[in-house]
Amino acid sequence: MSTSDGAARRPRRPARLDQQQAEDLPGGIDPAVRSEVAHTTAGAIVRQGRTGADDPELVERLVRLVEAEGLDVVAAMWADSPSATLPGALWRLYVLREWVRRDPRTVAERYRLGLDAAPVHDAVAGVASPPGPDEVREVADAVLSGVYAGDLAVALERGAAFCRVLATGAAFDADYLEATDDTAARRLTRGASSLVRTAEELEEAASLWRAEKLD
Repeated sequence: MSTSDGAARRPRRPARLDQQQAEDLPGGIDPAVRSEVAHTTAGAIVRQGRTGADDPELVERLVRLVEAEGLDVVAAMWADSPSATLPGALWRLYVLREWVRRDPRTVAERYRLGLDAAPVHDAVAGVASPPGPDEVREVADAVLSGVYAGDLAVALERGAAFCRVLATGAAFDADYLEATDDTAARRLTRGASSLVRTAEELEEAASLWRAEKLD
């Protein structure tokens, strides 16, 4: 094989989120500029991933984007984007995966608590049973892989279903704690509400993607 052929077949790195760009986006920057950067980077990364969907190494690097670039860098690009936009939807999926990556045991326990009350959502999320730390990590990776190597709307809906089961589990956990630790119970209740809101946002983003209106 020639050198040129080898270069052509070598797996490409995903488009990097430029650290300097992130540092140049302070809170007071023109919102239009921040929005343009968010949409441009999100669109470029999704296009690259979907174009190279048959390259598992590329898809894996995109799934591990936060680990490679740092959460702060990704947040500077996408965290302020509305939920009904591509960068906003991606940000929510990456934050969900980062939570699972950092605390898989808690996530697995909340998921188990929510299983019986949210069986339909569990079927969509597709977590193996019984769900343990490895299983919830696998589904978080699978959701993000679907953004690049599958139907993006289905990936968003799987993320939403995952959030709904976790929200149910967090609500049950809050009920258990209410009698002994009211502060922790209130915190869990707020967390459950936030997860439900995230699920609704991801479902809306999925509908917009199918209507070709998510950008």
